[in-house]
Amino acid sequence: MTPLFWRALLRHPLRHPWQLGLTILGIALGVAVVLAVDLANTSARRGFELAMNRITGHATHRILGGPQGVAETVYTRLRVEHGIRPAAPVVTGYLPRADHPGQLLQILGVDPFAEAPFRDLAADLTGGDFDLRALLLNPNAALLSEALGSEVTLKRGGQRLTLRRAGTLRGVAFEGLIVTDIATAQTLLGRDGRLDHIDLILPEGPAGEHLATELRVWLPPDLRLERPAERNQATVDLSAAFSLNLTAMSLLALVVGMFLIYNAMTFSVVQRRALLGLLRALGVSRRELFAGVLGEALLLGLAGTLLGGVLGVWLGSGLVHLVTRSINDLYFTLSVRELTIEPWSLAKGTALGLLATLAAAWLPAREAADAPPGAVLSRAHLETRWRAALPRLLLAGLGLLAGGGLVLAVSHTLTAGFAGLFLLILGCALLTPPAMVGLVRLSRPLTARLGLLARMANRDVARHLSRTGIAVAALMVAFSTTVGVGVMVDSFRSGVAIWIGDLLNADLYVASPAVEDGGDRSDVLTPAALAVLRDTPGVAAISTYRALKIELERRPVTLLAVELAPASQTGYHLIAGDADTTWRLFQTGEAVLISEPLAYRRQLSAGDRIALSTGQGLHSFAIAGVFLDYGSEHGRILLDRSGYERYWHDPAVGSAAVFAAADTDPTTLRTRLRERLGPIQPLLIRSNRDIQGITMDIFDRTFTITNVLRLLAILVAVVGVLSALLALQLERAWEFAVLRATGMTAGEIGGLVSLQTGFMGATAGLLSLPTGLLLAAVLIFVINRRAFGWSLPFQVNPLLLLETLALAIGAALLAGLYPIWRMARARPADALRSE
Repeated sequence: MTPLFWRALLRHPLRHPWQLGLTILGIALGVAVVLAVDLANTSARRGFELAMNRITGHATHRILGGPQGVAETVYTRLRVEHGIRPAAPVVTGYLPRADHPGQLLQILGVDPFAEAPFRDLAADLTGGDFDLRALLLNPNAALLSEALGSEVTLKRGGQRLTLRRAGTLRGVAFEGLIVTDIATAQTLLGRDGRLDHIDLILPEGPAGEHLATELRVWLPPDLRLERPAERNQATVDLSAAFSLNLTAMSLLALVVGMFLIYNAMTFSVVQRRALLGLLRALGVSRRELFAGVLGEALLLGLAGTLLGGVLGVWLGSGLVHLVTRSINDLYFTLSVRELTIEPWSLAKGTALGLLATLAAAWLPAREAADAPPGAVLSRAHLETRWRAALPRLLLAGLGLLAGGGLVLAVSHTLTAGFAGLFLLILGCALLTPPAMVGLVRLSRPLTARLGLLARMANRDVARHLSRTGIAVAALMVAFSTTVGVGVMVDSFRSGVAIWIGDLLNADLYVASPAVEDGGDRSDVLTPAALAVLRDTPGVAAISTYRALKIELERRPVTLLAVELAPASQTGYHLIAGDADTTWRLFQTGEAVLISEPLAYRRQLSAGDRIALSTGQGLHSFAIAGVFLDYGSEHGRILLDRSGYERYWHDPAVGSAAVFAAADTDPTTLRTRLRERLGPIQPLLIRSNRDIQGITMDIFDRTFTITNVLRLLAILVAVVGVLSALLALQLERAWEFAVLRATGMTAGEIGGLVSLQTGFMGATAGLLSLPTGLLLAAVLIFVINRRAFGWSLPFQVNPLLLLETLALAIGAALLAGLYPIWRMARARPADALRSE
């Protein structure tokens, strides 16, 4: 292909900057959303890896204990009796800054003399930049990262603890980290005489395996030896489903953008039908014409992808905070504040943008190359082909719907669930043009009564199907996403509200202030505080709780040791197992209740057995029943306190629920408990409404990012409608000029276009409702079930459907304002002269 050929092709887009800009913007927005979500997920994962690496260091193995950690004496015996020198004690946890309650700082307590082989911060511990004597002897000394300044004040419960700089930790890997001596960390975190774990470096090969076997035999039953890398990976996997959901949502924006690219390329080909026909007549081959149109699309895709990369980095810097906050609320603690720009993420975003552009431009390029030279996609030729293609679109749409249903039915993986979901969405998109023609025909009697302009607008939507069909399909996909995700979120919220309302049926809840701070949650209620709770007048009954993380087939789950009052038992909705039999078995301490997500993931049911690692080694418990639970997607296990103390030897209580007597006002009881508990232990005393409010706030925060992605998808669709309307305005300039010349005013032309865009918006809104409800059903019964393991109710808010319809019409009318303004300013004589 000669340079002259390329100049002939590229002259057109350069002469139509608005059309060119909207096409590039549509590509850029789709790429930006995908890239921003990928960068946010990557940043969160990178932040977790940094946090884990600075704790794990070069350790090959780790000794861990139960809820009370590891006794210091184990470390002494390990070095003296076994002679294992590459061993280092560690105390770690999180505490919030007193002056920035939302910022959690990681505490790392180490033995400076044992650190050298383990962590990269060893250089900071042995260099001349810090005072080792102060670190060892001063209880307020610490190594602080540069951003924390010369001192930092932490909050633990009602206490404020100030640490002063004894040295500086430099580098991104140490942001949000405070390194102290073991004794200082134990004081800060309330773990006197206990360690979190002991790091080891064992030899590679058979010698190391032999030593590991000896250690497992030697360790007490309540301790275990594991590899840190496996545990860290298991923790990262906790948020895998959450990240995959966000990625799928972002890809919807790119799918909507593909409609825009197709629309723009088709219009570009139609506008140059005379040029393309002339090129074919002059000897340009079909292959060269196909490559030329596709090459032009590739250049547009490259420009849009580059702009999308810039927008994606900017958008990702905002999304990373939303993603991190959701992960903090749901999975594990992160202190990520900055966006990590990974070359691989940029490469993926670029590849997706270019591939989406080529896929969307493929059909217009092929039609331009295959059409006869004398009628290269003339307007009438194109519309005739579209009307002839309606039966094929109908069959293809139905085929994709059937294929999506088959994928959902046959494969039970989460990835297959999303694949089936996208097939259903594409199937509904292909059904949009035939459905729109059907709606035009059905609405003819109504538009006939509304006057000439309404009749013309209704007819024009079907006449220009090649333009309006794609725009309405893009708008339909975007608003069906709004309906589907909105119904899913509303159903989820309704289910959580009912669940939390049933579960939190006590009048008051008592816990350590650390629960509110979000930092270390190992604080327990003292025996004296428990005695006051039981003996205070007006207290009818109390339930106690102790939560700890345990390993189940190398996956972390939550064990809840409970002593439940009869009223608390009614808060657990059993979905498997007879209630009387279940609770009778449970109270023996030899049977457990498991949550629905755990039962789904492990394929367990009432009557099965589950083996748990206890303080006395592995023990098998019967499963008495399965309960509804939205508290953890990875599973929770409920065990009666008698069984917990029997096998874990841990009498500690983490929190308590208080039931007021019938003649006692809960507010009065709350004041009384505060007065009696104040001198003994600082505790939070909250009503059930307070706890429910906090829970729902966390829920709403979790779905903030989902709402942002929905709005971005709608923005891409609105750009697509605007592009389509501008294309129509340019194509119909001569037609509107004739109407103006025969007496129609500019205001009537504007009314005609407004009615047309309003009908397009109404069509997109109406079609988005059944598509959105189908999408919601798949999200609720397939995606959420496979991703998180819980079952949700299906509840549709009629107001959401009405709002979607109104928004679709409003978005279309808004997109039509600029084309109307341009048509009102256009001079009919110019349009007629150009023709």
